[in-house]
Amino acid sequence: MTSRRLFLAQVPAGLLGTAAAAGAGAQTPPAAPASAPPGAPPTFGNAPAVGPEVSPATFAEAEKLMRVNLTEAERAQAAASWRNTMPAMLDRRAGPRRLAIPESAVPALQWNPALGRSGLGPASNRFVRSPAAAVPLPASEADIAFAPVTQLSRWIESRALTSERLTRIYLARIERLDPKIRAIITLTADQALAQARQADQEIAAGRYRGPLHGVPFGVKDLLDTAGIPTTYGAEPFRHRVPGRDAVVVQRLRAAGAVLLAKLSLGALALNDIWFGGQTMNPWLPEEGASGSSAGPGAATAAGLVAFSIGSETGGSIVSPAMRCGVTGLRPTFGRVPRTGAMTLCWSLDKLGPMTRSVEDAMLVLQAISGPDAGDVASVPSRLKFDARAPVKGLKIGYVPAWLNEPPAIDVDRQALEMARSLGMVPTPIRLPDWPYDGLNLILFAEAAAAFEELVLSHGVDQLKVQWADAWPNIFRQSRFLSAVDYVQADRLRRMVAQEMARVFDEVDLLLVPSLRDEMLTISNQTGHPSLTLRTGFTRVAQARSDWAPDPARPLPQFSPPRRVPHGVTLIGRLFEEGTLAQAGLALERAAGVAGERPPGF
Repeated sequence: MTSRRLFLAQVPAGLLGTAAAAGAGAQTPPAAPASAPPGAPPTFGNAPAVGPEVSPATFAEAEKLMRVNLTEAERAQAAASWRNTMPAMLDRRAGPRRLAIPESAVPALQWNPALGRSGLGPASNRFVRSPAAAVPLPASEADIAFAPVTQLSRWIESRALTSERLTRIYLARIERLDPKIRAIITLTADQALAQARQADQEIAAGRYRGPLHGVPFGVKDLLDTAGIPTTYGAEPFRHRVPGRDAVVVQRLRAAGAVLLAKLSLGALALNDIWFGGQTMNPWLPEEGASGSSAGPGAATAAGLVAFSIGSETGGSIVSPAMRCGVTGLRPTFGRVPRTGAMTLCWSLDKLGPMTRSVEDAMLVLQAISGPDAGDVASVPSRLKFDARAPVKGLKIGYVPAWLNEPPAIDVDRQALEMARSLGMVPTPIRLPDWPYDGLNLILFAEAAAAFEELVLSHGVDQLKVQWADAWPNIFRQSRFLSAVDYVQADRLRRMVAQEMARVFDEVDLLLVPSLRDEMLTISNQTGHPSLTLRTGFTRVAQARSDWAPDPARPLPQFSPPRRVPHGVTLIGRLFEEGTLAQAGLALERAAGVAGERPPGF
C-alpha cells in the first residue's frame, strides 16, 4: 500500500491511462492525479504496469482452466487492467522483491479438526496391555522375527531374547530377502547393533524402559535421522543428510527402540516407485506394495523389522496396510508431532505405526504421542486403551450402499457380521452426496506450495516417474488452481467435518471398505483416526497398481488367481484411538488370520 501510494504521488498521470483497449467495451485504468489529496485511501488498479502483456485471448484460454465464462467486454477490461492490478500478488516470487520462504514457515491458517469443541477424547490416560503369557521362545528364527511386538517385548523384558540377537535375526533376513521387495533405502546395521547392545546392558542392569526397549524398527525415509540420509525417495534429495532426528525418532529412541533401517516411499510421498526402483508386495511380488508408505508396509509384512512408522496424507498408510496385509494406524490429526518430517501438506500430513497386530500399533502410538513446539498443529491429547475391554454394545456405523458395491468384497461384509456376532451393534449411517473429490484441491495446492522451489527450478524434472498422474505434472498443473476455489474447498472441508461430528453423535466408530475413495478423502481431510487390519483373504487375477491404467504399462495377469490378504478399516472419533483398537482387537481375534505369513518370507 505504501509503495502504491508513493507511486500515485510521483508518476505522471498519463502513464497510467495509456493501456490500449483490446476489444469492444475495454476500459483503461483511471488516470491518477499528480499527487493524491490528503486522506485519500490506497486504491486497487493503480500499480505500475509490470509483467508480460496479456490480451482478451489470454483470458479466453485461462477460462478453460478455471471453468468460468466472461463476456468479451469483461475479458477486454481484465486484459487492459491486469498488469496494473495484480503484479503485487506475484511480487513475492516474480517481482523485484523476491522472497524465499524457508521450510520452517508454516501457513498462518491452521486446520483444527475439533472445530472449537473442547473435551474431545478420553477424560484421562489409561493404558492396559494384554496380560503376559508364558509363551516359550521359538526355536525358529523366522517364528521369532514374525512375532508381534506384544510378544517380542515380553521375551526381551524377561531376557529370554536379547535385543542383539533379535537385531541380527532381522539383519540376516534383510540381506537375504530385501532384494525381492526393495523396501530399504538405507540400512543402519552398525548403529543398530550398538543400540541393541546398549539396550541389553540397560535391561540386565534393571533399567527397563518399557515395551519398545530393544525392539528393532524402521521408519519411512521422510523422517529425519541425524547423520543418516533422509532422501524422501526422490533423486534431488538422494544425498540429503539431516543434522538431527525427527521428534518421532527421538521418542522411539527414548523408549529404547533400535533403529534398523530407513524404509522406502514413493518419491515425495506418492505411490511406491522411488529412485531405487519399485517396492513390491511380499504376498504378491509381481505387484507394487502400494504407497506411499510402501517400505513400512512391505518390510513389516516380510518380517524384516518388528514395526515401522509410516505417514499418510490421503491414504498412504491405509493402502499399503491393505495391500501388504499389515495393521496400519493413522492417528488423529495433531496427536503425533511431525517435527523433522518432510512436509507434503501442512493441514493433512499424519505419522503413524504400521505393525503386525492391533495391540502393537497401540504400544507404538503411546510412545510417539504428545505435542511438540516444532509442529504448531500438534496438540495435547490423552490415550485410553485396555486390551481386555469388551466390545459388546459398541455402535458400529456403516454405509449400506458402500458394502454392496466395489471396492467392497465379501471379506468386508463378513467383517460387519463378525462385529455383530461379537456384540457390536451395526448401525446404518448416511453421508451427504457431496463432491468430496473437490477437497483434494487443498492437497494439491499445499503440496505444490511445499515443493514450489523444486518445481520452479525444474529440480522435480529429475524424478524418474514423469507420468500424468505423478507429482511433477500435478505440481505444475496446481500452479493454475484458483485461490478462490481453494478458499471454497476449505469452507467445504468445515461442512464435511460438521457432518462427521453429526455421524459420531450417532455411533462409536465406523466400518468402511478400506479403499473407498470418499472415506479416504473425508477422514483424511477431517483428521479422524483410522485403523486398517487384515480380516481375511481374497484372490486376484491381475496385479494391482496405484497408477492410472496405461496400455503401455500392462499389469501381470494370474491364472489361476493368486491369494492375497484383505482387510477393513475402522474410523473413530477424534482422539479415541483406544475405541478403534478395542474393536480392532476383537475383530483380529475373531478373524484369526493375523498370524499368517507371506509365502517365501
